Amino acid sequence: MVGWIGTPQSTAFQSFKFVGGQVSSGLVYLHFWFVIPKGVRGELLLILLLSQTFKGAIMAIRNVVPNGAPCWVDLWTSDVERSRSFYSQVFGWVAQDPSPEFGGYFMFTKNGTPIAGGMGDMGDMKANNTWKSYLSVTDISQTLELVKANGGTTMGEADVIANLGTQCVILDPNGATTGIWQADTFPGFVQINEHGTPSWFELFATDYKGEIDFYTKCFGWSVNEVSNTDEFRYSVFVGPNGNDDLIGVMDASSFNPEGDSSFWSIYWEVDNVDETCKTVSALDGQILDGPTDTPYGRIASVADPSGAKFKLRKD
Repeated sequence: MVGWIGTPQSTAFQSFKFVGGQVSSGLVYLHFWFVIPKGVRGELLLILLLSQTFKGAIMAIRNVVPNGAPCWVDLWTSDVERSRSFYSQVFGWVAQDPSPEFGGYFMFTKNGTPIAGGMGDMGDMKANNTWKSYLSVTDISQTLELVKANGGTTMGEADVIANLGTQCVILDPNGATTGIWQADTFPGFVQINEHGTPSWFELFATDYKGEIDFYTKCFGWSVNEVSNTDEFRYSVFVGPNGNDDLIGVMDASSFNPEGDSSFWSIYWEVDNVDETCKTVSALDGQILDGPTDTPYGRIASVADPSGAKFKLRKD
């Protein structure tokens, strides 16, 4: 929890300013806007339109996704309708209609752009009520070969999703599940630094050194060690250019029950952690831990009504 997504220190995210018909470095000051993927991985074509009825907004987007960076998340839920309502009320998202073309998969959007996906039971495969993170790659075939060569497992073959991109789900050597995404026209989420957007991703590792070795070999990351004590052992994966803090990895061997798998956790940025926790509780979600003040912001661990766990964070 050292380099949060969208912090000034991270060059993985770029924002723009609308000034008299121009786009320049800075923040996005818009009356109305939407984003269209350009087809070149990691780039966005910004279409900026003025509206007399919208007050104007300040929001930041990223237009570059480093190799291995989290680029998408989706929810596998046993109660689709309740989840659609819950997250819409907690984060201000809009749940789009399920797509029959993609087996009922649906998008949550924020300010008109996709922020996360959702899916219910898939035939005999019952939802396990978890959030899954996806890592962006430029060559999915090469990445999957590295995964297998370093002790990971691929859950089937890479799957081309229309003209959006190519995906595959993997298990790392210690059982943590994550998706791999090679973008075509769809880069994943682009909004950051506001309520209801991704803030940080963490891997809780049962084999701390082994996990670091696996992910650095598969994605070409380097590692910045934050702490190396028995009480708190934590590192940050850094992107290929050495500047982008992508993901945190924590040694979970002291508190994960023996035999449990490593697992991923997502933090969502919120305006007010305490108030958001009240909303979670009012909607029959659970407060698992916190809210607590930390050096990296105020944080709480929560779960939705079906048991899917996630974290809230306010810097």
